[in-house]
Amino acid sequence: MATSDPVDLRSDTVTRPSAGMRRAMHDAEVGDDVFGDDPTVNRLQALLAEMLGFEAGLFMPSGTQSNLAALMAHCRRGDEVLVGQAAHTYRYEGGGAAVLGSIQPQPLENEPDGSIALERIAAAIKPDDPHFACTRLLALENTIGGKVLPLPYQHAATTLAHERGLATHLDGARLFNAAIALGVAPREVAAGFDSVSVCLSKGLGAPVGSVLLGSRDLVARAVRPRKMLGGGLRQAGVLAAAGIYALEHNLARLADDHGNARRLADGLRSIGALAVDGPHTNMVFVTVPPERLAALEAFLRDRGILILARSASVRLVTHLDVDAAGIERAVAALREFFARH
Repeated sequence: MATSDPVDLRSDTVTRPSAGMRRAMHDAEVGDDVFGDDPTVNRLQALLAEMLGFEAGLFMPSGTQSNLAALMAHCRRGDEVLVGQAAHTYRYEGGGAAVLGSIQPQPLENEPDGSIALERIAAAIKPDDPHFACTRLLALENTIGGKVLPLPYQHAATTLAHERGLATHLDGARLFNAAIALGVAPREVAAGFDSVSVCLSKGLGAPVGSVLLGSRDLVARAVRPRKMLGGGLRQAGVLAAAGIYALEHNLARLADDHGNARRLADGLRSIGALAVDGPHTNMVFVTVPPERLAALEAFLRDRGILILARSASVRLVTHLDVDAAGIERAVAALREFFARH
């Protein structure tokens, strides 16, 4: 990274395709994916399904669409999904489950580690009574706010759901970050779930795309909502090729992002005006006095450091376009601001 390049800590969605990824996209063999004959899309779907231990996969333009298509494949109109209050599927996806899927979300409080207490899950499952929506699905997220759900917890939660007749879905947008942090194979993070959505355009560095994994039957049911939601793509191999490149080149290096998040958190803890939470995989959260937020965001922007200061808790995200030198620039700029203010 050149010193003149911005240090963009807003999200790991801001990454730009590398030269190698662009070549792979340029050279991709393509077909019409709506007809199922794009060989590069088919290869990506098969690659991820094998990697995570599922029968089939379905390429989607976005994680929001992938999650919604999964919920619509699992649930009928009027069914209910149990989901965390802080989960992306509930809080940050435009209410799509209710608006477009006619699915009732039952939000449950998340514990500080991102989990949902098992007793809270059990208590929220509705009896078979016409007064209630039918509880059909438990949806979890890993990572959530950068926090990694413990594998024993995931096993206990999915076992409880299955014993009570529920299906299970994992928003695994950053599943590979969780696997790196836990030091396990990615399929261990996906184990126990009937479906998993994996994002390619966050830490893995692809420009677009997510893949929904599940049984052949589940994936076949998800094709219809994908089409309804505008996700029937044509020569999508140019996009799928970026995902394949990311899976083949950018998995192990996620550990670098976690290391840079630790470096960032350590540097920020020397600033007395900040309360630092983390690092959580590739995320650090800092609490900034509300009256300083706007000035801080503008001050950092003038120095080529980009953040989102939407609330007192500011999320800073490391990724493949931020190196150790960029972290040092960010820490220095933050020290300068609070020294002046």
